[in-house]
Amino acid sequence: MLNIGELMYERARALFPINRSLTGNGVRETLSYIKKIIPELTVHQVPSGTQAFDWTVPKEWHIEEAYILDPSGNRICDFQTCNLHLMGYSVPVDSVMPLDELQKHLYSIPSLPDAIPYVTSYYKENWGFCLSHKQRQTLPKGDYKVVIKSSLFDGFLNYGEVIIPGKSEKEVLLSTYVCHPSMANNELSGPVVSTALAEAIKNMDNREYTYRILFLPETIGSIVYINKHLARLKQHLHAGFIVTCVGDERDYSYLSSRQEDSLADKVAMHTLKHHTKKYTKYNFLDRGSDERQFCSPGVNLPVCSIMRSKYGTFPEYHTSLDDLSLITPLGLKGAYDALLTAIKVIEFNWIYKVTSPCEPQLGKRGLYPNTSDMQQDYSDVRRMTNFLAYADGTRDLIDIAEKINESALSLIPIVEVLTSNGLVERIY
Repeated sequence: MLNIGELMYERARALFPINRSLTGNGVRETLSYIKKIIPELTVHQVPSGTQAFDWTVPKEWHIEEAYILDPSGNRICDFQTCNLHLMGYSVPVDSVMPLDELQKHLYSIPSLPDAIPYVTSYYKENWGFCLSHKQRQTLPKGDYKVVIKSSLFDGFLNYGEVIIPGKSEKEVLLSTYVCHPSMANNELSGPVVSTALAEAIKNMDNREYTYRILFLPETIGSIVYINKHLARLKQHLHAGFIVTCVGDERDYSYLSSRQEDSLADKVAMHTLKHHTKKYTKYNFLDRGSDERQFCSPGVNLPVCSIMRSKYGTFPEYHTSLDDLSLITPLGLKGAYDALLTAIKVIEFNWIYKVTSPCEPQLGKRGLYPNTSDMQQDYSDVRRMTNFLAYADGTRDLIDIAEKINESALSLIPIVEVLTSNGLVERIY
């Protein structure tokens, strides 16, 4: 039986070949795959031309095939071989042109000579091909036949939404995106970790909060969603996380909300402090994913990011080098554990207050050794009494954990024991 890291990796492997873009069959196929795992997933569609704030949902893009024939008739930059070879949203082309003219539509990265870059042109009609710089330098002069069998038409933008109810209407948000073609860390790590988190949340007993998990095309998808649900988000959202770039083993990263001091920020920093020996802290000036929309002026929601290597900081980013060798079961599980820890801490992050002055008598409740012996390990008792010492009705769980230098996750069993024995009460 696969462990959770291996399971997420196998799901990424299954999704890797699919050509995703802002719209189209690739997005629908990806959401269909996730729905088989999470039947509660609802797939929504938004027509092309729909206005969302300052943006307009683009036409739907469909691609059958695309390639170039070199002067010797060899097929190069074949979309069927690697879907990154074609610029996303390329318009149809059937033409012969010299190399000098073709070069105006070719993209490569000199500093990464073996990488095929990921390039798009969503909102202005254009076409292009991407290839390694090494291959580009070997192209002979002559005439090239360019074939792009694509279509742009009034269709739909699709996104997925999972709602897992809790006792409260207050919500915790997880948002990831499903709009990039075959890239592993930047694209697929987010959806597979979010799917696994949805499974774990469903199995949590006595959920306090309602969980809203979104699978969106990046940028336009979140803008469309916020445009439709802003009033509800403002009223109910308690904390939120963007889930992206969560598959490698190199590092952990945190990117703050624009607020910087929201509950999401607080729990993210506390979780990473105790989850890993080292993490990199980024502020909102380093933004680049959908936190740009959820935290924008006029929206200003408490949404931050817990990541492994942050987007834009690893050399394989937005290239063919971001393949299945970049992510690992261990890397995926590390991010999954960090995010699940954050969720568990949020569930218990209330303000607590002791129910009577002075230390309670723990011994009569079986919570303190009846025999005093300095050779015994009193660390668990000390953790409990430290919690009681600061449960004064002014501090929440994370505040107390920070004060007594413990992880909030380790204090949850203590909270449960003390609450069940009537020694502390939750006041907010």
